[in-house]
Amino acid sequence: MHFDNEELPVAYLQYTRTKIIILRIGIIILFFLLILSISSGAVSIPPIEVFQTLIGESVSPKWNKIILSIRLPQALTAIVAGAGLGCAGLAMQSILRNPLASPFTFGIAHAAAFGAAFSIIILGSGVMQNSSINPYVIDNPFATTFVAFISCLMATAVILLISHLKRATPEVTVLAGVAIGSLCTAATMFLQLFADDTQLAAVVFWTFGDVSRADWGELAIMAVVTVLSLVYFYYHRWDYNAIDAGDETASSLGVHVARVRIVGMIVVSVITAVIMSFLGIIGFVGLISPHIIRRIVGDDHRFTIPGTIIMGSILLLASDTVGRVIIVPHVVPVAVVTSFLGAPVFLYLLIRGYNR
Repeated sequence: MHFDNEELPVAYLQYTRTKIIILRIGIIILFFLLILSISSGAVSIPPIEVFQTLIGESVSPKWNKIILSIRLPQALTAIVAGAGLGCAGLAMQSILRNPLASPFTFGIAHAAAFGAAFSIIILGSGVMQNSSINPYVIDNPFATTFVAFISCLMATAVILLISHLKRATPEVTVLAGVAIGSLCTAATMFLQLFADDTQLAAVVFWTFGDVSRADWGELAIMAVVTVLSLVYFYYHRWDYNAIDAGDETASSLGVHVARVRIVGMIVVSVITAVIMSFLGIIGFVGLISPHIIRRIVGDDHRFTIPGTIIMGSILLLASDTVGRVIIVPHVVPVAVVTSFLGAPVFLYLLIRGYNR
């Protein structure tokens, strides 16, 4: 291909250079937010102590224990979960060509809630403990996590089966997700009719998504699944760019649209199921992160995917930090904060978009 006076290549290089600079700035912001998050809480830790601990030069056993055992895994969980949920939302919006698509629209979150309620109420994994701080606890968190995960995959299987029978069109997939989500919500409410006070409180406790629930082992599982999923999404970045132009255009460019759509939804379901089965229901991150980053770097998935990974991590880590400092010494679950922050931000983006 020939370009006169190399004008287009220079403009293209400037375009990509600007996007890369923006992504690097996002990474720097995320790093400083990580230091701030670890240093914030009921017990404040000097940021210099946090930095020294992270590089292995701290001399304070007290700070080491708090940082390495509690705050660092919590902060890293927020980063991993934010990246996974944000990119899952972006993938759904791209392959379904629906700006309102998210794990909630797809019904995965509702399926996870049903699975947790089934485990707590039917299998009896919710009990009461003698503690004024947290009187309710999930007696068997592994069973609850497993059942919630299986519920997510079963819901996904039903949705994809319906979608496959109707040639995997975006409209059918979204409507099937809405229907399955409504069915799971109704089933959860039905189970709650037979729950005692302890079980009902345990169900509510689980639905409050909270990144502090994960330990290092669970964080490792989420990290592996998230990284593999993100690699898959980025590998198909050109396919998503083609699908944005329409199914017919994508097909003419050699993209197997139905296969990309179905496999993409399976990957979205797995990553969302893993995160929500460990942490509970966390909303709005997968919905608003892609919209925010599109306004910054545009619609090119070469930059939108890494940008959404960074933005999702920033949003969830910031929300977790706010939840720990807003009502000290109490901790507000991150899902509550994301809902409070996410709803106004999303409404602002919608209004601003329509005004344009």
